Amino acid sequence: MPNIRQQKKRVRSAARQRVENLRWRSTAKTLMRRLETAAEGGDADAVGKQHTELVRWLDRAAAKGSLHKNTAARRKAQAARLAAGKRS
Repeated sequence: MPNIRQQKKRVRSAARQRVENLRWRSTAKTLMRRLETAAEGGDADAVGKQHTELVRWLDRAAAKGSLHKNTAARRKAQAARLAAGKRS
């Protein structure tokens, strides 16, 4: 347990950041599951919409630092492969 005032503040801010990062990661996983479901359904419009939403979310998460840029790029590539199989 920190005794110094600044360290107590860092513990509080780190806890807030941890929750915010969890929100970004969790939503990215949810959007990926929605894309997979849309791809299984075979609806090209739904696949395109879900793919666009997921890519935008991953870009924003990487920009904020909640996801590493390479992790976001890898997930975008996975999503593109999944979406490409159902768009054609």
